Parts: sequence; C-alpha cells; structure tokens
Amino acid sequence: MTSYKLEAGTAQHIGNRPQQNDRVALMTGARAPGYVLAVLSDGIAGAAGAEQVLHTAKQVFDEFKPGDHPSVERLQQLLRDIVQETHLVINMNAVTTQAHAHASFVGLVLTPHGEAVWAHVGDSRLYYFHDGKCLARTSDAAYVEHLVSSDRLPPDAAKNHRKSKLLLNVMGNSRKEPFITFGQRLDLAANDVFLLCSDGLWHFFTDAELGTVTAKASPRQASEMLINKAGERSQGKGGNCSMAIVKLVKPAQVA
Repeated sequence: MTSYKLEAGTAQHIGNRPQQNDRVALMTGARAPGYVLAVLSDGIAGAAGAEQVLHTAKQVFDEFKPGDHPSVERLQQLLRDIVQETHLVINMNAVTTQAHAHASFVGLVLTPHGEAVWAHVGDSRLYYFHDGKCLARTSDAAYVEHLVSSDRLPPDAAKNHRKSKLLLNVMGNSRKEPFITFGQRLDLAANDVFLLCSDGLWHFFTDAELGTVTAKASPRQASEMLINKAGERSQGKGGNCSMAIVKLVKPAQVA
C-alpha cells in the first residue's frame, strides 16, 4: 500500500496558433488495476501524429497485464511499445495518404507499488519535483550524445545544430527511428509532483518556478496559473500549451 493518494489533471491552451496540435491524457489500464499512464504529445504540422499517440497508448495500455510486480524493464518496454507502434502506424499512414505526420512523446507510468517510470522523445518534457525542488527532468543531453556517437557528429557541431537536429527526433521521421530516453523513481512519497508539458509551456518558466507553482496549488489551480503566466510572458505570441500534472498527497486523516 502506498502512503499517498493521487491528485491529477490536464489542461491546454491554443495560444496564438490556428489550431491545437497537442494532445494529453490520463489513463487507467483495463487489465492493470492501480496503474496510471499519463501521455502528452506535441503534433508537428498538424494534430494527426499526436492523435495517433493517444490512440496507440490506450490500445497498448489496455492490453498490459502487469502481474504481481513488473520490473522496471517491463514498464520501460510498455512505453517503448507505445513509441515504436505509433511510429510504425504514422509511417504506414504516410505511404497511403501521402501526408506526413510527426509527433513528440512523453509518457509516465505510476504503479501501485510506489514506482514511476517515464520515457520521452523530442522536445516535450517531464519534470519530477519533491517539495517544490526539481530532482529530475528530461533533456536532450542523451540524444546529443547519441548523435555524436552514431552519426559521428562532432560535439561542437551537435551543439551548434542542436535545434535542427533535435527536431529530427520525432515519431514519424521516415529516415530515423525515434531515440527514446528513460527515467525512473522507485521510492515515491507524498509531496512528489510530476509535470508533463509541451514546449509552449516550459519555454517560459524556470525549473524552480514550475516546482513552486505545482507544489503550492492543486493541479487545476496550478495549470490555470501557468497558462495565464505563459500567455503573459509570450505577449500573446505563444504556441500551443499543454500539460498533465500528477501530485502525490497525504491522505486525509480519519478522525
């Protein structure tokens, strides 16, 4: 039994874009009682890729049978399956429709055993806070190292071409398989917070700011505050803004 309960929510704002290309969802598995999956995807040049992420994630998670206590590697494989199957379907659809969709991915699995495993592809992010302090977040460091080793790209060139190279790490790139980065936390406790968000949000905040807001407010209150502040800081020129917030809070004491 865990010593906390979950408070969670999702939120989105279209920004100054003509349409909302991000997608975000919180899911429970049909065959995995007590497990929660949070998924966020930023569709590039349209919402089709992000839509496919959520569709595939639900299918894969509904088929997931965890057993008594799955290993971290098994949970990582669950997230890897979502990424790889989405990537395959997007590329298959591109052949028949001649329309190329791309998408980022952030996925977080929370288990009833007080564990969390996450994965990401692209420029959407996951943050892990405790008492408002950022203890972990996804970054592009591992992917840059991958480019240097696999593409024989000089480190300086990787830094200089960081943006253009990183945009290639998406689902739906017909020339490259998506590079997946994983993280984990095996001792979850009350006052832990996970934030999944698209670049339309994280671009405007420091890690400390995000940690403070999500620690002090409920997921709904925090999301409203962050969306309003992102709009203010972008001066009305921000892009799609989406997030999922999962807070671990102490259960109410029974008198």
